[in-house]
Amino acid sequence: MGAVPRLLKIASWGAALLVLAVVAGVLTVVWAVHRSLPQTTGTIDVAGLEHPVSVLRDGAGIPQLYADSASDLFFAQGFVQAQDRFFEMDIRRHLTAGTLSSMFGRTALKTDMFVRTLGWRRVAEWELPLLAPATRGYLQSYADGVNAYLLDHDGSRLSLEYAALGLDGLDYTPAPWTPVDSLAWLKAMAWNLGSNYQDEVDRSLASARLSADQIAELYPPYPYDEHRPIVNQGAVVGGTYTYEQDATPAAPRPPARPAFVVPPALRAMAAAGSSASGLRNVLGTGDGIGSNAWAVSGAHTASGMPILANDPHLDASMPGIWYQMGLHCTTVDVECPFDVAGFTFAGLPGVVIGHNADIAWGFTNLSPDTEDLYLEKVTAERYRYDGHWLALRTRRERFEIAGEEAVTITVRSTRHGPLVSDVGHRLRQVGASAPTPKGSVV
Repeated sequence: MGAVPRLLKIASWGAALLVLAVVAGVLTVVWAVHRSLPQTTGTIDVAGLEHPVSVLRDGAGIPQLYADSASDLFFAQGFVQAQDRFFEMDIRRHLTAGTLSSMFGRTALKTDMFVRTLGWRRVAEWELPLLAPATRGYLQSYADGVNAYLLDHDGSRLSLEYAALGLDGLDYTPAPWTPVDSLAWLKAMAWNLGSNYQDEVDRSLASARLSADQIAELYPPYPYDEHRPIVNQGAVVGGTYTYEQDATPAAPRPPARPAFVVPPALRAMAAAGSSASGLRNVLGTGDGIGSNAWAVSGAHTASGMPILANDPHLDASMPGIWYQMGLHCTTVDVECPFDVAGFTFAGLPGVVIGHNADIAWGFTNLSPDTEDLYLEKVTAERYRYDGHWLALRTRRERFEIAGEEAVTITVRSTRHGPLVSDVGHRLRQVGASAPTPKGSVV
């Protein structure tokens, strides 16, 4: 009988310790979550601002920013977006730089190799010096605002996700934000909204069974005679678009003639789109996305003001691709001309879709032909073009992998662009099976 009370006592102590452990765990989680939340009330002293900036949030947390200068306005935009969405911004720049595997390990390596081969960040670095000085200034002010937030926040104070990564053993400190980080995300959006990559694969598949005329019927040209564009004139003169200027008519483009693909290549060609499928999944593209846009005249609204609805082909995701906010100069003039509200991307200054005091604007994507696949005849160091053998351009890309040894690859390029088959083995099979000399790749 003496053993039973002893066992009950041990069980009681064990239960009490378990309850204390659970309570401690809950309190730790609550503390970590609360610690990661941004300060949205009161005053924050931030080095780098020339004048005070007001940030007003509505009941849904949507910020409206008011500043005396454009530099302060974009500085504050960077600071506020970093408060709300820095982890998302950080993941986006790792995606566009092809460095996700440095955070998430080998599972992200395939996507990194594809992105680094395409060279999104390299293109953004080339484009930055081409921008107008004022635009570069806005990008830098935005970056300064992001970095001002990073200066006083790290680990779980920066974002709850970083605390979780730390529990997984990742020793990681985010790098300072740069204007290139903002520009590079536009490359991801351009890729996400491109559509003819798969069309080119489908046309080639169809060419094994259908004639060129039949394929042209399946992919008809735009019926300009029936649906003429609303804006049908204008030209860029001296770097500025002028509506009154008559544009020089472009020469009609001949119908696309799909390349012939022999039956042995069909399965490889059908799988070609999968080389980029993982990337599109990371970008948030899913089934069933669509797009529409319409306007309602003020004659049909209760307020007497027109309404514009815009859906630019981007699927719902968590967190959302868009970030809603307003940017307002306290005095709107030439030096500080902004009084806008609407939606932008976390990581990008300005407002992409929205309205000012006079107009509302939106845009959507109409399946532009922005992606081309070429079948190249290559050796290890050269490729064939216009009857001549030319040297391939090469560069080395090194991939840091969390918890593993780094991996290095060689990216080869022709005048048409990088050889994506070097990181997409199924695409390489297309070249090996197509009716061309052995060794051709895409």
